[in-house]
Amino acid sequence: MTEHHRAPILAVTGLAKSFKAVKAVRNVSFTVARGKTFGIVGESGSGKSTTARLVLRLIEPTAGSIEFAGRDLAKLSAGDLRRQRRHMQMIFQDPFGSLNPRMTVLETLIEPQLVHGIGTSSSRLHQARQILSEVGLPSASLNRFPHEFSGGQRQRIAIARALATNPDLVVADEPVSALDVSVQAQVLNLMRDIQDRHGTTMLFISHDLRVVQFMCDEIAVMYLGEIVEQGPRDLVYHAPRHPYTQALLASAPGGQQGKRTRLAGEIPSAHAVPSGCAFRSRCPHAFERCAIEQPIARNLGDGQSAACHLLDVNAPS
Repeated sequence: MTEHHRAPILAVTGLAKSFKAVKAVRNVSFTVARGKTFGIVGESGSGKSTTARLVLRLIEPTAGSIEFAGRDLAKLSAGDLRRQRRHMQMIFQDPFGSLNPRMTVLETLIEPQLVHGIGTSSSRLHQARQILSEVGLPSASLNRFPHEFSGGQRQRIAIARALATNPDLVVADEPVSALDVSVQAQVLNLMRDIQDRHGTTMLFISHDLRVVQFMCDEIAVMYLGEIVEQGPRDLVYHAPRHPYTQALLASAPGGQQGKRTRLAGEIPSAHAVPSGCAFRSRCPHAFERCAIEQPIARNLGDGQSAACHLLDVNAPS
């Protein structure tokens, strides 16, 4: 295997974003292996969607680096960033809001290729038909408008648009949360099939633990702007080490109830992040140190890490 394929396609280090007094994202770091799906999960207000937009530089970071295919996106000029965007695409939460209602499906699928100067008129048409077929829609759909489709079909069109430039990275921000439960599984299976076929790397954002478990190879759990636990999917789900991860799993429908405390209360405002450990105001295990000192992520082995003072208390001497 070459060095090019061993290196992560995406490496985020010390990423931060502040909106005046609001610290929306704080010191976030993770890597995504080429061809894999990395999931970020957390409650509303955890900063996961802001992180997704920072990764694509749809909003400017306050601090940190975002290395994509070896280039730091945070340092690229507007022109270089524009050229790089053909390799990075996004699938948004609301398929209706993300599609131009005045553009046909054909125009929607051809536009990204036109913007980036890809192909000829005939090759772009051929590509549009091929991608539409891949997402399970007939070629007759090309001349129709977004309002003529169901929510699930519109999201298929949005997925097709994201694939139009044959990107290396797709960022999917809550791509099925606006869909009926009966349709969610179809779209998720479609996304997995397409990823297997194209070898696309994916950053997958969701509040739904079941969706993330189905889609992702690696998982990061975010709370109030920072990652509190991350690691391989099976370890995070079956051996969670942070109290927040444990509470999320216990609170999920059909979750891991057992002796774990279920999540209570609401996530605090990012205007007033608690001192020390941000989760301490909701944590049943919080003790004096939690209010004074911010925990640092601890390597737990096998690629799993978590930031919690309890790991020091319970560590073998």
